[in-house]
Amino acid sequence: MKRKPGEPIYLIHHMLGLACTLAASLLIPLLYHHFVEPLSFITRFTAGLSIAFAGGIALYLAYRRSAQNEP
Repeated sequence: MKRKPGEPIYLIHHMLGLACTLAASLLIPLLYHHFVEPLSFITRFTAGLSIAFAGGIALYLAYRRSAQNEP
């Protein structure tokens, strides 16, 4: 399968970082709910969304230079 012109080449550490961000946005509120104190669904949802947003910004800042465009 050939990439389209201008499509970025993502490296394995880009995909690992994305997987870790997604896992953290799901697991951190869930683990807090089970081990510290019960949280409402809205609180868990808001915390997960906030973690995912912050992780997305962090991934963008960390990997914007290493995602190379194919000529």
